[in-house]
This record gives sequence, C-alpha cells and structure tokens, in this order.
Amino acid sequence: MYLMNPKYKHSKNIALYCRVSTLDQEKGLWSQEKTLKEYCDNHGFSNLVWYKDKITGSTADRPAFNKLRQDIFNGKVDTVICWKLDRLSRSLKDGITILTEWLDKNVRVIATAQQLDFSGAVGQLIASVLFAIAAMERENLRENTKRGMAAAKAKGVKLGKRPKLFAKDIVPLLQSGLSIGSVANKLNKTRQAIYNTLKREGIHLSTL
Repeated sequence: MYLMNPKYKHSKNIALYCRVSTLDQEKGLWSQEKTLKEYCDNHGFSNLVWYKDKITGSTADRPAFNKLRQDIFNGKVDTVICWKLDRLSRSLKDGITILTEWLDKNVRVIATAQQLDFSGAVGQLIASVLFAIAAMERENLRENTKRGMAAAKAKGVKLGKRPKLFAKDIVPLLQSGLSIGSVANKLNKTRQAIYNTLKREGIHLSTL
C-alpha cells in the first residue's frame, strides 16, 4: 500500500519504501517506518510518499512496489529511501535491474541502515557489487546449513519436527494398569501413535 503525506504539495516526491515478508510482521514494518521517518526528519526531507508491502522480496511483483515503479516512470519520484537494499529485492538479477533502471532516470536511492547513497553511473557500479556480495552471503548461508544438516545426520541426529509425545507421558499410565486404547484416549492420540512413541524410545510393552 502507499500513503501520501497531505502536508506536502510539491511536484517531485520522496518515496519511502518499507517491506516485510509476511502478514504477521507488523513490528518489523513499524520499525522500518520509524527509522525512515527519523532519517527524513534529521535530513530535512519533505514531500514524502509511503509505499508499504507485506510480501517476500524474492519477487518484484508487489503491489506497493509496482506503484512505486510506475510513479518513477511517470516522473513523480526523484528519490527512493529504504531501510536496506534487500527491502527492494532479494534477487541479485532483479536488484541490479531495478537500481540500474532508477539511476538511469536520475533517481537517487538511499539505504539508511547501510549508510548508502546512490546516484548516477558510479552508484550503479557500487550497487551491483553490493547486491552480488549479498547474494553470495545468502548462498553461503544455504550451503553452510546443508553441510550442518548432513553432518548432524551422519552423526545419527534425527532431523525434522520435534515429537509431541514421549514415553514419559505414556509409561506411568500403562504401569497404572490402563490399556493401550485407554492411554490413547486419555492422551487424545491414536493407538498407533502410542506404539510409535514407545518404539522410537526403545521401550517394549513386555518390560512394563
């Protein structure tokens, strides 16, 4: 969504772009808004227009972002301020394309948290390098995660969801004389879930 500040009536606008990945990250969106507002206040920026998305940055097809690009194309915006560059795009290809497109139109791009201020051909070069570094870092993180999971699996660590039922929940009930069916009903589980839990923890009914 985007929201124009009615206080300012100048022909050129300063776009403030905020984005969070999911609908339940209101705190993250509010934090970005607060940071950008403080930056504008401190630097004397006015004529502000807010553009806010709640969607992943892996796609460039975002409602507020599309509106921002259209406004830049129509010459309504000459400065874009965001919290970090990855708010604009998490894709290396899209990020470079977007910045090149904007800088070619003499649009100034500012990333406040990274203290970056881009304009012109030099800005394009620097931004391309930064996007490439960010993409490398994300790829390294994915590879490290994969290696960590493989190493854990090799050591016998079982990966996946943590069980919600344990033998300590079942054994006392069985030892009190309850049948498997009664235990399943009491714990609101299936009989098979009871058997699977006992098997997972190496407990045999004959030993109870």
